[in-house]
Amino acid sequence: MRTYKRVLYIITCFVVHGITAQDKSLVNTSESPYARLRGAGLADVSWTNGFWKEQFDIANNSTLPYMWDLYHDAETTHAYRNFEIAAGLMKGKHDGPSFHDGDFYKIMEGMAAMYAATGDNTLDRQLDEAITLLAGTQREDGYIHTPVLIEERWGTLGEEELQKQLGFEKYNMGHLMTAACVHYRATGKDNFLKIARGVADYLYDFYKKASPELARNAICPSHYMGIVEMYRTTRDARYLELAENLVDIRGKTDDGTDDNQDRIPFREQKNAMGHAVRANYLYAGVADLYAETGEKVLLENLRSIWEDVAYRKMYITGACGALYDGVSPDGTSYDPSVVQKIHQAYGRPYQLPNATAHNETCANIGNVLWNWRMLQLTGEARYADIMELALYNSVLSGISIRGKEFLYTNPLLVSKDLPFEQRWGNTRQGYIALSNCCAPNITRTIAEIGNYAYSFSEKGVYINLYGSNRLQTVTPEGSSLVLRQETGYPWDGDIQIVMEEVPSGEYGINLRIPGWSKGTTVEVNGKEISGVSAPGTYLELKRKWKKGDRISLSFPMPATLMQANPLVEEAANQVAVQRGPIVYCLESAGLPEGTDIGQVALDSKEAFTPVPLTIEGRQVMALHTSGYGGENNNWNNTLYKPLHKDNNRIEMEFVPYFSWGNREEGEMRVWMPYR
Repeated sequence: MRTYKRVLYIITCFVVHGITAQDKSLVNTSESPYARLRGAGLADVSWTNGFWKEQFDIANNSTLPYMWDLYHDAETTHAYRNFEIAAGLMKGKHDGPSFHDGDFYKIMEGMAAMYAATGDNTLDRQLDEAITLLAGTQREDGYIHTPVLIEERWGTLGEEELQKQLGFEKYNMGHLMTAACVHYRATGKDNFLKIARGVADYLYDFYKKASPELARNAICPSHYMGIVEMYRTTRDARYLELAENLVDIRGKTDDGTDDNQDRIPFREQKNAMGHAVRANYLYAGVADLYAETGEKVLLENLRSIWEDVAYRKMYITGACGALYDGVSPDGTSYDPSVVQKIHQAYGRPYQLPNATAHNETCANIGNVLWNWRMLQLTGEARYADIMELALYNSVLSGISIRGKEFLYTNPLLVSKDLPFEQRWGNTRQGYIALSNCCAPNITRTIAEIGNYAYSFSEKGVYINLYGSNRLQTVTPEGSSLVLRQETGYPWDGDIQIVMEEVPSGEYGINLRIPGWSKGTTVEVNGKEISGVSAPGTYLELKRKWKKGDRISLSFPMPATLMQANPLVEEAANQVAVQRGPIVYCLESAGLPEGTDIGQVALDSKEAFTPVPLTIEGRQVMALHTSGYGGENNNWNNTLYKPLHKDNNRIEMEFVPYFSWGNREEGEMRVWMPYR
């Protein structure tokens, strides 16, 4: 059945729509004049074994069904019930956060992507059911936002809610538009796209006449990505005009805030500031706009901001948004126009605390969305490096091994001795009351993971992510391409790429050489390739390929002790452990009983031994080593005391950062003192 649906998919590309597979990609840059790369089609990549196959199956079998049921549970989330009330199917009050609509749209997007990959008719039926309800909810002018629609229909919400500035209306609409575009490409149906057209038309009319003050009522700008994707899907020039206007109006009011990314115009922004989720969504949306317009200053600013994040404000796990509450930017006075209090702030350069690190999962996903678009714009491997880093570490840490519990924040240190309670807690939950936005966001991200694996240009195919999978596609030039990856990556660095069908004539295979790699070797049919590209670039292999040709890559994967810039105060004189793309951490469960994780130190001369470990039925690669540890010292009512060097040798077991907290509740740390 899966093969049959795959054949229908390819036929549909040519016969029904007259488009290439790349037109059916997650982010469709197939006609974007200023994007160098195009993505693979939604149905082009199938995971066959190993890490992402396991993660994808968890999403399909556990996470998506769980999320669908959860958001239909009126006692817990009330999200689907809000739509039923807004559609007039029953009387009631709006319940839940104002971004609940957008949460449900993210689940729908994940279901559409999963349908493209699996052909599961149950997903198609459930989506049609939800789309029918949304159509009954939508106002004639295209507006859809259940808190307002419920008030208009039943008068049960309360007037004060409608007067809140910076509501999530546009955020919700942005996720609706993105989900509708993915659904259209996955199914060929336009029932969801018609609703999205109504939304896009409403926004176009709204922004044509709205004052700057009214127009800035748009928190967390997901609608920038959504409206550009609507333009790419429909080719309606009004939507591109709207996207340009959305950037133009930013920073045009006297009361703009860094918290909402609109204190100064984007064209004047050179550094990352403010709320990290909203910032990363904005940067991704501006990247989408640049792909269509080529406005030079947009890309210049994006590069400058990216360097500020990658070199000064990002955690070793790829996480963003260090501070629960911070200031942005760091000024010289308390004038609110200079210094502003920001939630989930990027903060100052090198301000990267560990125990209080916020690192909202949505911000880390936003980092993936932004870097994916930067990769498509430029073809530069450094963006794929960051995308991979975040995916394996700070994104996956936001979901449990079982796939049904989630984290809102992702700290790098968990200690039972902290004399305060973390605002959002350090235990994954099935539902995070009032802030469950991350759960549906990671749900769609994992469902769409295959779409990040490959890109295309006139130079051939680009392999961005490694994992056991099969790519079956039609190239932008109209040739059939089928290749297969076989690998245990990320647990080992040996990768086989086998050609099953190849274009006639010369064709380029562009292999990402990860920035972390050293000593990479590449062979074609057993013959070593000389002059392998430097880490952090793509290696182009261009030749006339034939069926059965095999590329062999080998990335040595020693466990490496990483140090931070000395200006990162909380990591001073400490190291983190990284092996390949995986960042590791130490948990209480990996120490002898009674050992104080706060008193442990690594022996920098000791080697690490990779050892398979099963956590909640999932096999990961642990790292065993030995170091120094002591008994729990009494620091009660003590701030300082003389140094006591404990030479007690202990064995330690490090686990991948994304897997922490799945064995037991306990302490955890990424950065380690060493001797």
